[in-house]
Amino acid sequence: MLSTSYLKKIRPVQLVAVIFFTVSGGPYGLEPLLTYAGQHAALLVLLITPLLWDVPAIFTVLELNSMMPVTGGYYKWVKYALGTRWGFYEGWWTWLYTFVDLAIYPVLFVQYASFFFPELIIYKVPVCLVIIWASAGLNILGIVPVGRVSLFLGAAVLAPFIILFVLAFYHHSGGLHIIAPSLKGVTFPSLGMALYTVMWNCLGWDNTTTYAEEVEKPVRSYIISMFIAFAMVIVIYFLVIWIAQLSGIDTAVLTDKGFPALGTLIGGHWLGVLLALAGMASTLGIYAAVLLSVSRVPQVMAEDGLLPARLNKLHSRFQTPYISIIICSVIVSLMILWTFADLLIIDVTVYGAGLSLEYIALIKLRISEPYTTRPFKIPLNITGLCFLLLLPATVYFVALGGAFSSSADTIKPAVFAIVTLLSAEVVWRIVSWKRVF
Repeated sequence: MLSTSYLKKIRPVQLVAVIFFTVSGGPYGLEPLLTYAGQHAALLVLLITPLLWDVPAIFTVLELNSMMPVTGGYYKWVKYALGTRWGFYEGWWTWLYTFVDLAIYPVLFVQYASFFFPELIIYKVPVCLVIIWASAGLNILGIVPVGRVSLFLGAAVLAPFIILFVLAFYHHSGGLHIIAPSLKGVTFPSLGMALYTVMWNCLGWDNTTTYAEEVEKPVRSYIISMFIAFAMVIVIYFLVIWIAQLSGIDTAVLTDKGFPALGTLIGGHWLGVLLALAGMASTLGIYAAVLLSVSRVPQVMAEDGLLPARLNKLHSRFQTPYISIIICSVIVSLMILWTFADLLIIDVTVYGAGLSLEYIALIKLRISEPYTTRPFKIPLNITGLCFLLLLPATVYFVALGGAFSSSADTIKPAVFAIVTLLSAEVVWRIVSWKRVF
């Protein structure tokens, strides 16, 4: 393993910002939830899904990271616990899902920028390419610049929503109430898409561990930073959907024009402008943070001889995996024409499969290494862990079943995601054959 003692490291406050952008970046992308789930089910789905989907993931990540706070994160954990083959699966699946995930954000940037310049839609591709390659340059400079930029962009994202919340409650007439929660009237396909929407807005906790050796006091920093980031995400999501319900905004308008339309309704055009700017800042921050995490995975896989050695080459000055960053950026540049809904289904489906290997690794290490030091340990025995991990598995398969039972438009990306998962075995056989010879 390469020594990283010479690298500049980020502090917990910067890590909170990087985690926030890796996992969320604000509620942008959550707008279709009211359309899918309806008024009565939206907040119910929004609150229950993170508890079933995210909390087990966060606990798993914290325990495994406290055992092995190393560059490569989840790939190293799975490889150590389950062997090289499953470690390759984990790295390959996560690499592919992140390409899909990254392709979403430049497109969303153009959507929010079109609030100011509607004709920008015509130039979507060149604008997306500028964002992709500017972020590549930032990541080549290293984790500290990414952390600083994330901190600045985090403030730019949160400030307009704080203003939105204050104005919404100040101007609201009548009592504040929460619509009675109920799934009545929500079809199974719609429930599946509602779950996908929330799951996508809350995934990526494991991605934040791939650069653990570049974080000051990683075990303690991750525990504190993850819980702070999770609380921020849940509070912001709940408030913005609740305010959207109280405002009476048409759900089709919210889905089509996003939160800037909600801001315009509540505070006027100036607040719509601020929320559009925040949306642009959010997409930039998420893209830079996710690229930071994914670029470290092929680097460590190359160290293990599972990918070409050139991917492990570090920049002579900044000591960053610049070849990996460039290759990631090239692939994402080719994927920006996909639709948001398709990317969302592929993204969550492939990510969920990789996450399942981390759960299996957690249980395997509890059995094989029960006395290994774990500064953070989930307070459950092995039976309890199995029951805990059934929760995200249930959410995952309900969402996937909803996609398959919907229209052909949602079946195609779901099938593509399954094919993507199966590609790991094909590539593994090629890699194994080359290693033999």
